Amino acid sequence: MASEKKILASLPKSTGEIKVPKRIIDQVIGQDAGVEIIRKAAAQRRHVLLIGEPGTGKSMLGQGMSQLMPRKELEDVVVFQNADDENTPEVRSFAATVGKRLVDAARREQHSLDRLKSILFLFLFVSVAFITAYYFIVQGSPLVLFGGITASVFLLIGMRYTQSSKNIVKVPKLIVSHKRRDCPPFIDATGAHSGGLLGDVRHDPFQSGGLETPAYERVEAGAIHKANKGVLFIDEIATLSKKMQIELLTAMQERKYPITGRSERSSGSMVKTEPVPCDFVLVAAGNLPTLAKMNPALRSRIRGYGYEVFVNESMPDTKENEKRIVRFIAQEIAKDGKIPHFDKGAIETIVLEARRRSERKGHLTLKLRELGGLVRAAGDVAVQKGDSVVTRKHVVLAKYIARTLEQQVADKFIEKKKEYSVIQTEGAVIGRVNGLAVIGGSESGIVLPIEAEVTPGGEKAEIIATGGLGNIAKEAIQNVNAVIMNLYGKDLKESSDIYVQFLQTYEGVEGDSASVAVATAVISAYKKLPVNQSVGMTGSLSVRGDVLPVGGVNAKIEAAIGAGLKKVLVPAANINDIMIHKHNMGKVEIVPVARIEDVLRESVLAKKPFFSHLKKMAAKVIKRRAATA
Repeated sequence: MASEKKILASLPKSTGEIKVPKRIIDQVIGQDAGVEIIRKAAAQRRHVLLIGEPGTGKSMLGQGMSQLMPRKELEDVVVFQNADDENTPEVRSFAATVGKRLVDAARREQHSLDRLKSILFLFLFVSVAFITAYYFIVQGSPLVLFGGITASVFLLIGMRYTQSSKNIVKVPKLIVSHKRRDCPPFIDATGAHSGGLLGDVRHDPFQSGGLETPAYERVEAGAIHKANKGVLFIDEIATLSKKMQIELLTAMQERKYPITGRSERSSGSMVKTEPVPCDFVLVAAGNLPTLAKMNPALRSRIRGYGYEVFVNESMPDTKENEKRIVRFIAQEIAKDGKIPHFDKGAIETIVLEARRRSERKGHLTLKLRELGGLVRAAGDVAVQKGDSVVTRKHVVLAKYIARTLEQQVADKFIEKKKEYSVIQTEGAVIGRVNGLAVIGGSESGIVLPIEAEVTPGGEKAEIIATGGLGNIAKEAIQNVNAVIMNLYGKDLKESSDIYVQFLQTYEGVEGDSASVAVATAVISAYKKLPVNQSVGMTGSLSVRGDVLPVGGVNAKIEAAIGAGLKKVLVPAANINDIMIHKHNMGKVEIVPVARIEDVLRESVLAKKPFFSHLKKMAAKVIKRRAATA
C-alpha cells in the first residue's frame, strides 16, 4: 500500500519562482507524443483527431497548433450584390486589410452622397418656404399657401425614396476581416448550430415596399469561413448531426463552401452565395464513444490527410513530471490573475493530490482541468482569509469546499442510510455484505449494502438480481455461480433459487466491482454463515475465483472511513494505487486479497472446518494451474 510517499522532485519555495511559457503549446502538460504530432500537423497543415477524457488538454493542443502554423497570406472576404440575380450574391477574396479598405471607401462615398442630398433637399425646402411666404404676404391668396404645402409634400416623398444611397452606391459587406500581422485564426466551433458552423442568411421580415434589405447584406459567415487559413476546433464532434458532418466533410474537400439560409421558413433559404473560401485545418476532439458516432467518411478524411491521437490520462511519477505539475500550478495562477502564489507546502499537497487522482501506482493524473479547479478553490480560500500566499491548510480546506456534486450526494447518502440502519457497521449478519462503489467517475465513493437469499427451488434459470443493474453488472452476477461451483462442486441453481438485492440503489448500478461482495453474500446465505458488518469490500471476480483490479479504490476507501467501517478488502493488484491522507492513517485496516478464499477468510465468521475447506480448495486451484502451466 502506498501512503503519502516522499515527493521526488526538489520543490520551489513558491510558484512565483516558476517561469510560465508564453506559447500555449509549451504549456501543455504530459502530452509529449501529442505535442510532437501537433507540431508536424501544423507544419504540413494536416487535420488531427484527438480522443481522450475531458480536461486532459485537447483544446490547448488545438490552440497551440494555430500558433505553430505557417503564416500564409490571410484573406478578407467581401460579399457584393449580384446585379443579375439578387439571390446569388457575389463573393470576392482580397489580401488582409484590402477588403476592409474597399468597404470603408464605399461607405465614405455613400456618406458623401447622403450629405450632398441632404444639403440639396434642405435648400429646396428653404426656397419653397421663402417663396410661399413672400407671395402669401404680397398677394394674400390661400392658393399660394396651398401650392407651397403641396410642393413640400412632393419634396418629402422624393426625399423618402432617395434618402438612401443604396440605389447609387452598393456598399459591399465584409464578412471575414484580418489585419496583416494577425496569426492564423483559431476558431472554436464546439456546440455551434448549423448556421454558426456553416454560415447563414438572415431572415428579412420586410420583403417589399422599399423596406427590404438586399440579400447580400444579410449574409453571415460561419466558423468554417472565419477559420480560413487557420484552425477550426470542434470538441465532442459526434454531437454534430449527420447532415452537418457531411457538409463539414464537403467543405474540407473543396476548401470553399457557399452560404445559404439554414431555416426553410426563412426568406434567407432562397439565397445562396457563390462559394466562400474555407481552407482550414480541422482539429476534432472527443472520447472513445465518439468514434462510433462519427461519419466514417469524415473520419477517413482525417485519417487519410492527418493524424489520430489518443490523449494520455496520466503520466509517470518522475522528478521531471512532478516539476511539470508545479509549472501547471503556476500557469493556473497566471491565467486566473486573482489568486496568490502557492508556498512549498501547498505545492506538495497538490502534487500528492495529482498522485491520488491518477488511480495508478507510480503515476500523476493528467485530468488537469479538475486539478486546476482545486488550485483556484485554494486560492479563493486564501483570498477570503486575507492571506498573501496559499498554504497547505488552504488546499486541505478547499478540497472539502470544492467537492463534486457526486461527492456531496455520496456523503448525504451514507449519512441518511446510517441514520435508518440501511448501512450497518457493527455486528454480523447472514447474507449481508457492505460493498463499495463510486458514483460520477472515480472521485466519489459510497457504501453499497448487498443482501442475498438462497431458497429451495431450482426453478430459476439464473441468479435473480435487483437494484437497477446495468449490463456489465448483470453479467458479473451470473459469473458468481461459476465461482460457487468451483468451491463446492455443485450448481446451486439446480436445487435452489438465488436472489441478490442491491439495497435502495435508485440511481442504478453498473460495472463489475461488486462481484466479490455478491459472491460473499451468496456463499454466506447458502452456508448460513454470518458476515462481519465492519468489513467493506470491492473487487471484480473472475469465473475461476481470482480477485481482479478495479477503479476508484481511493474514493471507496474514503467512503468506508466516512461510514465508520474498520476493515476494507481491496484487490491485491490495486494495493500500490492507494493513496491515504495522513489524517486518515490508522482509521481503517486495508487488506489485499487475491482470491475469493482470501475474501471469505477476512469477512466471514465461521468455524475451523469451513476455513479448512477453503484452504483445500485453494491448494487444488494452485495444483491445477501448475499442471496446465
